Amino acid sequence: MGTIKATNIEPIANNGTVTLGSSGDTFTVPSGVTVNMSSATQTGVGGVMTPMFYANQQSGTAQSISANTFTKLNMGTEDFDTASNYDTSNSRFTPQTSGKYWVFGSVMFATGTDISQIECGIYKNGSLIALNISPNDSYNNSYVTTILSLNGSSDYIELYAKHNASGSQTTATYNDGRYVKFGAYKIIE
Repeated sequence: MGTIKATNIEPIANNGTVTLGSSGDTFTVPSGVTVNMSSATQTGVGGVMTPMFYANQQSGTAQSISANTFTKLNMGTEDFDTASNYDTSNSRFTPQTSGKYWVFGSVMFATGTDISQIECGIYKNGSLIALNISPNDSYNNSYVTTILSLNGSSDYIELYAKHNASGSQTTATYNDGRYVKFGAYKIIE
């Protein structure tokens, strides 16, 4: 086999197509080589990070959470849901595409409460799978993230919260600030 050296390769006809190899062939880019596609139109490169969703509790939909009890956070407002896999009626995401997902969520309680510990947890199929425990600060919030494998047919995820204040506490949703939020997206593997 030989080596082709050129500074420019173009199709015979204007706006034509140049095909490299055929089905099953492999092209290797050696270490140290830079492929600059910054000004090209790229198709079929990489992948898409969908399905994805982002939901929240907007102003007027605050939720009362009892003390020392994990409670599912109800988020009936979607900012987006690319494949209609988030169910606003039960605040549950059931993707129909298998893969690894970046999952995140947060809870914030109304100010003026004396909460020394806030927990925010991601549940998969009804079981706690990721947890963040936040000591109280002036913001009364907790945020959790994780990467989960979801099977694309029956796995589902939900967001829960817990606090240790005396009595029930109300989530903070004032001014459409989206202080209680939940989301996920499929990552490229």
